[in-house]
Amino acid sequence: MKRIKIILGVAVFLLLWTSSCSKKQLLVVSNPLDVERIDETIIVKRTELEQRYGEIPDGYAVALKLDNKYVPSQVDDMDGDGIWDELVFTLDFKPSETLSLNVVTIPENEYPDFPMRTNIQLGILQSDSSYKEVDKYDAPSISEGFKIIAQGESVSWENDKMGFRNYFDVRNIKDLFGKLKPDIILDKLHTPDIPNYHELSDWGMDILHCGSSLGAGGLAMLEADSLYRLGSTEKYSFEKITEGPVRSVFDLKYEGWKVANQSLSAVERITIYPGKYWFMSDVTVSDFEGTKQLVTGIVTSKLTNDPFEFKAEPGYRVIGTHDRQSENNDELGMAVMLKDNEVTRIARTTDINFFERGYQTVVEKGFSHVISETYYVAQKIKADKPARHYFFAVWGLENEKWKNPENFKAYISSEAEKIGNPVVIN
Repeated sequence: MKRIKIILGVAVFLLLWTSSCSKKQLLVVSNPLDVERIDETIIVKRTELEQRYGEIPDGYAVALKLDNKYVPSQVDDMDGDGIWDELVFTLDFKPSETLSLNVVTIPENEYPDFPMRTNIQLGILQSDSSYKEVDKYDAPSISEGFKIIAQGESVSWENDKMGFRNYFDVRNIKDLFGKLKPDIILDKLHTPDIPNYHELSDWGMDILHCGSSLGAGGLAMLEADSLYRLGSTEKYSFEKITEGPVRSVFDLKYEGWKVANQSLSAVERITIYPGKYWFMSDVTVSDFEGTKQLVTGIVTSKLTNDPFEFKAEPGYRVIGTHDRQSENNDELGMAVMLKDNEVTRIARTTDINFFERGYQTVVEKGFSHVISETYYVAQKIKADKPARHYFFAVWGLENEKWKNPENFKAYISSEAEKIGNPVVIN
C-alpha cells in the first residue's frame, strides 16, 4: 500500500508540473546583436528552471522544442552529486531574432539522442596494447621518470572544427589536430583506423610542432621576469566533468607546482562547444597571497611573419600568429583572447635551444623545461579565483578563408562580440 501511495504521489506531482508548464511553457531567448549567430550554446541552471516552472522530479530532465522538433541539448551534473544542475542547448539565430521554445519534461533515461559534436578522450595503455578510456586518472609521478601511458600521449578534446590535446606527462604542452571532417575522430588515435596521426589523411593530422615552447596555449607563471612552466608537478590528474553533443568539460589538476621558492596548486577547467574554432580555459591557482601573473602562449618556431595583437570589443585583448607554420607547411592561425584589464605583459621569449645547452627534462623527446620559442601574454590573477582565456586555432587546409590572416582576426573579433553579448533569456 505504501508503494502504491508513493507511485500515485509521483504521478500527481508530474501532472501538476506538466500542468504548470502548460500555462507558462515557453522559454524565450533573444539575440541582442544585429548579426547572425550560428551554433550559440546557452546554459540555464536547474534552479532557474524550477523557479519558472516548479520543482523537477527526481529522475526527470528538461528538454526544449522549436517548431515541434527537439533542440540539441544535454543536462549536466557539474558538481558531481548525481543530480543534473544545468541544461545546455545550441541554437542558430538570425540578426536580433527572438525564439520561443517549448519546455518539456521527460524521464532522464528517455532523453533524446543528438549527434556528438564535442568529445573528450583519455585512453590508458593496457597490457594487450589496447587503450581503455577513463573518466579519471593520475599521470605518472615525476619520480617514476618519463613514460607514455596515454592514447595519443595526451588528454585530447575536440569539436566538429578542431582537435586539441595536452600531453599527459611532465611536458604538459598543448598541441593541435587539424580536422578536414566534422566527425569525432580522437577515440581512433593509435588504432588501425588512425595508426599515424603525423601524416595527412582524409580526416586531417597533427599540425603543430611544439618543441620546448608552450605550444597551443600551455601554461606558466611569470615571477620576477622568469617563466615557470606548469609541468613536472608532484601530482597531475585528469577528471572528466561532462561530455555530450553540445558541451564537453574536464579538469586538469596539479599539486606541487614549483614557482621560485613556492609550491602552488592549480586546476585548469577546459570547455569546448560545437561549431567554434576555440576552447575556453578557466585556471584557478591556489596557495599564494596577493596577485600573480599567469601566462599562456603560442609556439613561434616556424614563424616568419610578425605576431599580432589587438583589442576586440567589448573589452578583450588578443595576441596571435598567422603563417605557413603547420606541420603540413600550410597556413595556421593561433590566438589567445582574454580580458584587456587583466593583461600585465605581452612578450616573446628567446629562441635559444636550452635542451642543447644541457637543460634536458625529457631526453627521449628532446624537451627542456625551460620555455623558449613562445609568444605569450601574462594575466593578473588572485588566489582561488578562476582566470579565463580563450584559445583560437584555424587551419588553411580546412577552409580557404583561413589562409588570409585578416579573416582570422575578423572571426576573433566577431566571437569576442558574441561572448561579450550573450543570448538573453527573457
